[in-house]
Amino acid sequence: MFKYFINIFLLFIVVDAFSQEQELDEATTSKDSIVYKSPYGIRLGVDISKPIKASVDGAYNSGFEIVGDYRVTKRLFIAAELGFEDETNAEEYTNSTAKGSYIRLGINYNAYENWLDMNNEVFMGFRYGFSIFDQTLNHYTPNVVNGEDNGVPYFPATLVTTDTTTNLNAHWTEFMFGFKVETFTNFYLGASFSYKVLISAKEPENFKTLYAPGFNRIFETGTGFGFNYTLSYLIPFSKK
Repeated sequence: MFKYFINIFLLFIVVDAFSQEQELDEATTSKDSIVYKSPYGIRLGVDISKPIKASVDGAYNSGFEIVGDYRVTKRLFIAAELGFEDETNAEEYTNSTAKGSYIRLGINYNAYENWLDMNNEVFMGFRYGFSIFDQTLNHYTPNVVNGEDNGVPYFPATLVTTDTTTNLNAHWTEFMFGFKVETFTNFYLGASFSYKVLISAKEPENFKTLYAPGFNRIFETGTGFGFNYTLSYLIPFSKK
């Protein structure tokens, strides 16, 4: 009889150990099967590099840019920037000021593989840009050559002043590379670099467009460069 009870007791121990192991396996499986959903919504922010540039660069009079994007899929975002710039360009023979507004529209592709519930980005982007602006040729000095034997020039280099040309415009495309880091919940720090290719620019009469808001300095090659440093906040609508 005692031996019988011993066997029953051992059987209960084995069954209890088996059930505990099964519960542990189920808990582990349940934990491993947790799916972390990413927030989808509108992210809005500002480019803080422009007011900083205006405070340290005397030629950059003022600038402001609003940035935004909307998440379409896990990696794809629709993005846009809207801004205003006022900058003076002083060359060897000319001094001009361009002032106006611009918009850039395009997409970003996030190439970064996030861990668990992280929402950081290392992205590549494409934009179409358009700006409307006025350009004031503050003054210029004709680039003339000296006369015979380096004497008095045939056409004296007298200072010339002109008026403002309004309703100028520029179209361009740009390729971007940048990142966005979620420092706090839904709050992001970001930076990007862009390479711009001019499609067309309306020229003032008897002069040239030297600078276009949103595009920056227009070089002879019709290319330009840009940089921004952003603070933005995500307004989540859903999680997927």
